[in-house]
Amino acid sequence: MLDIKDFSFFDTKTSFDFKGFLIKTTSYWKWFLVGLIIAFSIAHQVNVRKQKIYGIETTIAVKEENNPFFTANTSLVFNWGGTSDKVQMIATTLKSRSHNELVVDKLQFYIDYFKQTKYFLQDVYGQVPFKITLDKEQDQLLSQFITVKMISSDTYQITIPFQASSQSVVKYSDNSIKPITVPAKEFIRRYKVGQVVSLPFLHWRLDLDEKADLKLNDDILVRLNAFDETVGRYQGVRVVTDEKAGAILKLGMEGTNKNRMVDYLNATVKMLIDRQLENKNKFAENTINFIDERLVDMEEQLKNSGNDLKDFSRNNSILDVEDKGANFKSQLLELDARKDEVERKIAYLNQLKEYLKNSVDFSKLPAPTVAGISEPNIVTNVSKLIELSIQRSELIYSAKGQIFYERLDNEIVSVKRVLLENASSLRSMLQYDLNSVNSKLNEVESEIKKMPETNQAYLNISRKYDLSNNIYNTFLQKRSEAAIVKAANLSDIQFIDPAKDVGGMLLGPKTSVNYVLAFFIGLLVPLVLVFLIFFINNTIQNIVDISNLTQLPLLGIIGIKYSDSNLSVFERPKSALSESFRAIRSSLQFLYKKQSVEGSKTLMLTSSVSGEGKTFCSINIATVFALSEKKTIILGLDLRKPKIFDDFNIQNDIGAVNYLIGQKTLEDVIQHTHIPYLDVITSGPIPPNPSELILGDSMKEMMAELKKNYDYIILDTPPVGLVSDALELAQFCDVTLYIVRQNFTKKEMLTLLNNRTKRGELNNISIIFNGYENKAKYGVGYGYGYGYGYSYGYGYGSGYHEDEEPTGFFAKLYHRLFKRKK
Repeated sequence: MLDIKDFSFFDTKTSFDFKGFLIKTTSYWKWFLVGLIIAFSIAHQVNVRKQKIYGIETTIAVKEENNPFFTANTSLVFNWGGTSDKVQMIATTLKSRSHNELVVDKLQFYIDYFKQTKYFLQDVYGQVPFKITLDKEQDQLLSQFITVKMISSDTYQITIPFQASSQSVVKYSDNSIKPITVPAKEFIRRYKVGQVVSLPFLHWRLDLDEKADLKLNDDILVRLNAFDETVGRYQGVRVVTDEKAGAILKLGMEGTNKNRMVDYLNATVKMLIDRQLENKNKFAENTINFIDERLVDMEEQLKNSGNDLKDFSRNNSILDVEDKGANFKSQLLELDARKDEVERKIAYLNQLKEYLKNSVDFSKLPAPTVAGISEPNIVTNVSKLIELSIQRSELIYSAKGQIFYERLDNEIVSVKRVLLENASSLRSMLQYDLNSVNSKLNEVESEIKKMPETNQAYLNISRKYDLSNNIYNTFLQKRSEAAIVKAANLSDIQFIDPAKDVGGMLLGPKTSVNYVLAFFIGLLVPLVLVFLIFFINNTIQNIVDISNLTQLPLLGIIGIKYSDSNLSVFERPKSALSESFRAIRSSLQFLYKKQSVEGSKTLMLTSSVSGEGKTFCSINIATVFALSEKKTIILGLDLRKPKIFDDFNIQNDIGAVNYLIGQKTLEDVIQHTHIPYLDVITSGPIPPNPSELILGDSMKEMMAELKKNYDYIILDTPPVGLVSDALELAQFCDVTLYIVRQNFTKKEMLTLLNNRTKRGELNNISIIFNGYENKAKYGVGYGYGYGYGYSYGYGYGSGYHEDEEPTGFFAKLYHRLFKRKK
C-alpha cells in the first residue's frame, strides 16, 4: 500500500475559490462573442491582404546515355564515366550564376508585369495581352513603374511619373548602369502596337499576344529590373535529390505567379539539357576541327603529288615502269603508311605533353584517335580531362560550387599526372616501332637503288602520292566517324515530369489555419481574462491535495491511457500502466490478508461522479487477477447506464437485472470473455427500480453463488456521489476502491467521502489516483477520453436534488438558468 509520505516531492498548490464563480461566468458570454468577432475580423483582414503563394515542381533524370554509334569498329571512342558526382554537379550548376544568367536573359525575366489590386501589386506575367521586346544595346529606364494602357486594338499609352530630374538607366548588353536627366513631371505618350519606341530612357517594341484576351483601359505596370539582382532571385531555385533514386532531381519554386514559375523551371532544364549536350559534343567538335585543319594541308600535298605523277606519265611509258617496280611499290606503300602512323602518334603525344604542361584549359584537346592512338587509358583520360575542364569553367561564378571547384582541380591534376605517364610509356614503345620501320625502309630503298633511274623516279613520285592519298582518306574516315558520333549524341538529362500548372498547388497563406487560430484566440483571451478575475481551480491536482483532504489510504496510482480500448493490461501487459495495476493487485492481497479474508474475495469500485475511470479500473484490476489464473468475474451493477460490455464485444441483452427479477438463472447471465479465467455479468436492460433490485434477497443469493465459483468478484457500481446504489452494495464487499481522477475530481467530493466514511456508510475503503500526469495542466476531459458523459438525466438527475446546490459546472449552469426560474 502506498503512503502519502512517499510522495513528498510534490509541491502543494494553493487554490483560491471565489463563491459563485461558475455561476457568474455565464454572465460573460458577451466577452466571448466580442472576442470571436474581433479575432475573426483580424484574421479576415490578414488573409485578404496576403498574396497567395504557390509551389511548382519539375522532375528530371540524370543517366548515362550511350551513343548508338559507339561500336567495336568505331575508332573514335568517347568515355564519359558514370553518374557518380554528376547529379550533385548538375544540382550545383542549376543554382550557379552563369547558368541562371543564360535563362534570365533568354526569358527576359528582368521585365516585371504588375496589376494594382485593392491591397497589393499582383504579378500578372502570362496574363497581359502584349509582349515587350527590349533593345539590349540601348538605355532602358531602371526600377521605375511604367503604366501601359491599351487604348484600342492598335494603340497604347505609356505613363511614367518622374518625381526627380535624375533617373538610372541600364544597358542589358553589358549590364552597365548610369544616371540620366529626365523632366521631373509625369510623362505621357501614345504609340502604335509594333512601333519602335525610341526615347533617351526607353527603347522597346510592344506587340500584341494573340493568345491573351485584349482588355482595353486596364493599367498594367511594367518595371525593368537590374539584371544581376534578377539573377540573384532565381538562383534560389530549390534542387533536391530523390532519396529513393539518386539519379532523380526535383526542382521547385515558390511564388505568386504560376505562369512565371512554370516557364522558368522548364526553361532552366531545357537550357541545362542544351548546354550538357553541347559539352558532350565538345570531344567530337575538337576532333573535327583538328582534322579539318590537317585536311587543308593534305589536299595541297595530294594535289602537288598528283601533278608530279601526271608530268612523269607524259614523258615515260608508265606501263613498263609500273611493271618493273610493282613489287617494291606495294612494300614501300605499306612501310610508309606504317611510318606515318607511328610518327603521327609520336607527334600527338609530344603535342599532348606540351599542352598539359603549359595550358590550364583542356577543353580544346583533340581525340587521340585522330592520330590513330587507341590505347584505352589515354583515350579515356583525354575525354575525362575535357569533361572536367568544361565543368570547371561552368563553376567559376558559382559561390556554392567552390567545393566542387576545388575537387575538380584535384581531379584534373590527378588525370594529368596519369596521362603524362601513359603518354611517356606509349612514346617509348612507338619509338621502338619507328626504328624498326626505318630499318625495313632502308633495306627496300637499297634494292630500289639497283633499278634504272627512271624506275627509281617513278617509285619516288608514286610513293609520295600514295602516302598522301592514304593519309587523306584516313582523315576523311575519322572525320566522318566524329560527325556521326556528334549527331547521335544524347543528353544525359531528361524530363520526367515537366513543370505545369494543373490547378491547386497552393502553399499559403493558410487562411483556414488563421481562422482556426482566430477561433481559439477569440475564446482563449476572454477565458484568460475570466480566470484572471476569478482564478479558481477546484479539482484534485496531486497527491498532496488528497492527503490534505482525507486520511483514507492511497492504494495506487494509475497513469494516462493513450489507447482507445480499456483492455490496457491485456493488450499491453509489459507497459508501465499494466505494472501499476499489478502493484494494486499486490496491495489488495495485503489488505485481504490483513482482514483474514479466506476463500472468494470481493472488491467494489466506485467514484464521485462519472468520467473518473471507474469502469476502466474495474476491467484492468479484474484482468490482472485473471492473468494470474484466478477465476475472476466482473459484475456490472451500474443498472442505470450499462457500459462494461463494450470492451469485451459482448451483448447486454441479458444480465444482472434478469437474474434479480427471477427471469434468468445465474448460468444464463454469466458471459465468458476472450481473456482466460475472466467472466462478465453485464447489467442487462435498464430497470425502473434499480435501487430496490439491489436491496432484494436475489442480490444476496447471487453474491453467495458467485463466491462459490470465483476467486475474485469485482463490482462495477454507479458513482457514489450521484446515487446511493454503491452504498447498498458495500455490505457484500471486503474492500472498496474509490477512484479519484487527477484534474477532474472536485475537492468537495473528498469531503463528501469523509462524511460517508465517518457515518459508516463505506468501510475498508482505499483511494486509487487515476489519470496521473505530473504537473497536470490539461483541463477536464484530457487523458482517457472515456466519453462516459453521464449527466444521469434519467435517474441520476444532474448530480443533485432540486433542493440542493449543484457541484459540477454544467450542473450549476443548468440549475441557475432553468431551475431557479421555476
